[in-house]
Amino acid sequence: MKNLAFLVVFLTLQHTFSQTHSHSGAQPMTYPDIDGYKTLKTDLHQHTVFSDGNVWPTIRVQEALRENLDAISLTEHLEYQPHEADIPHPNRNRSYDLALAEAKEHNLLIVHGSEITRSAPVGHNNAIFIQDANLLNVDKAEKAFSEAKKQNAFVFWNHPAWYAQSPKGTPILTDFQKKRIKKRELHGIEVINSVDYSEEALTLALENDLTIMGTSDIHGLIDWDYTEKGNHRPITLVFAKEKNMQSLQEALFAGRTVAVYNDLMVGKAEFLKPLLQNSLEVVKAKYRPKSQILEIQLKNITSSDLLFENEMEYTFYDSSPVFEIPAGGTKQLLVKTLETKTEILLKLKALGCFTAPRQQPIIDWKISVN
Repeated sequence: MKNLAFLVVFLTLQHTFSQTHSHSGAQPMTYPDIDGYKTLKTDLHQHTVFSDGNVWPTIRVQEALRENLDAISLTEHLEYQPHEADIPHPNRNRSYDLALAEAKEHNLLIVHGSEITRSAPVGHNNAIFIQDANLLNVDKAEKAFSEAKKQNAFVFWNHPAWYAQSPKGTPILTDFQKKRIKKRELHGIEVINSVDYSEEALTLALENDLTIMGTSDIHGLIDWDYTEKGNHRPITLVFAKEKNMQSLQEALFAGRTVAVYNDLMVGKAEFLKPLLQNSLEVVKAKYRPKSQILEIQLKNITSSDLLFENEMEYTFYDSSPVFEIPAGGTKQLLVKTLETKTEILLKLKALGCFTAPRQQPIIDWKISVN
């Protein structure tokens, strides 16, 4: 009888534990295309045990496939090898080779990359679309950048505001970076790295025509570092002509990107505004019976919660001028048009989105009334 009672208690506790401690994994991400371009979801700064990460390269591929990413890069540190005693690998291309083999049967682009890791003022920089990482593993940083250029690499400055190298938490554009930009050896900059967003990095991007990047810089598991905390990984949306390596590379060099982290979107107006415009679908636009109250139902087709503020001449009937449309969700707006209209220009300021530091775009939709 004692054993039976114990078994009942054990099974009850097990059932309760499974109910209260169940976790869902990272979900597929979706963002719309814009006119003339396909929107590619990318994370081009990641690590594995082949530098200072905690997982095998195949795990990075599996995570990306589950989240519906289009392209990833495993940018292992060339110089920093903390697992070298356990995983010696004189061939710095090994992580890429393993990921490429894992992704062979899937429609996921594996971009060959490495991270040039130095102290300030050089800092950390990712070189992607390289042919041979071993040739970048040289003593002088200038030679590493020169070799990356020979390989036609796209190079971007990682976490330039990282307080470990910039104690004030702001990026410092030194003569080293200025020279790399002038020699066309530095092409982009991380505005979002992990959970950090740098307005100052955005300023540098706009002032120096550097491509705006957002990356996870993941070392552990995506589920543990992001999903379990209610977040999805930061990514760079790249607006490419096709989904292939050549188009992706061309788009990055051309600066056609938007960095995204949860409800934060950062990019040049020419790309961020059409992305937002295509992010909402008008489900309904119809007047309430015997009134001039126009009911508009909007659907957010992205994986980001979107926060807006009313910028129209008309006010809302039953809600605040500031409202949120959750990812994949809908929102009903009741607009007081004062007279019956056959069409209306819906104008909204995207509060969580930035085309420059503290500069939020205003988006408009021409809506026909049913």
